Amino acid sequence: MTITEAQKQQYKDEGYFILEAVIPEHHLELLRDECQTFIDTMHARMDEQGTDTIGINHRNKRYFVSNCFRQQPKLRTFLFSDLMAEICRATLGDNAYLFWEQYVVKGAETGMKFSWHQDSGYVGYPDHKPYLTCWCALDDMNEENGTIHLLPYSRSGIRSWVHHIVEEGSNDKVGYFGSDPGLIAEVPAGSIVAFSSIVFHSSSTNTTPKLRRAYLGQYSCEPILSHDGSKLWGNAEPFLRNGKSTVGDPPPDLPSRV
Repeated sequence: MTITEAQKQQYKDEGYFILEAVIPEHHLELLRDECQTFIDTMHARMDEQGTDTIGINHRNKRYFVSNCFRQQPKLRTFLFSDLMAEICRATLGDNAYLFWEQYVVKGAETGMKFSWHQDSGYVGYPDHKPYLTCWCALDDMNEENGTIHLLPYSRSGIRSWVHHIVEEGSNDKVGYFGSDPGLIAEVPAGSIVAFSSIVFHSSSTNTTPKLRRAYLGQYSCEPILSHDGSKLWGNAEPFLRNGKSTVGDPPPDLPSRV
């Protein structure tokens, strides 16, 4: 697969591009196979705490299960694959770190919407370089099952971090309150929607009888630290240095994680 110059320019100008059906079948099956395991893990945490809500996770409605690659190292074969390296080079440049990773799943028939936000809004402060989100469709995605909506820079008029507020009930952070429904990413399974962490996006409810499964790999051009610089925010696993893979190299000397 080759990312075109037009797609690279679109990322610079509008903050995103879409690659349809590019995930190899063996990686797509791996991501699907591991998904239910991590939903079950979240259910166990909920049972232990006697609740149906943990943060922005809501039982049978919506799941955000992160750092799965630490429990299941096989996921690293996708996260650090040639495909993801090419996307990182096209968007971040020649240096990249794995910043975050998670499954994002909507329950059948009652899958909750996700409010308009920037991924950088969850970092919570403006003084970090925008990072890359690779939203990987594990199922065919459409409006009925709650696919992602994007607001390109030209439609939002915003290309910097903005303050978000917490929405009562969902615990979502919200940063856009306009009426634009956004660009709807109706894509086949195996597609990747690549966008900047300052691009506003949301998703609708899942009204279909099946789960809506996505997997996110997020990459930064440098380690992201807490606002005071004392802690590492998320992960900073080296991936690319000067355009070459650094997988297997010793990790950099960084503060402990938040």
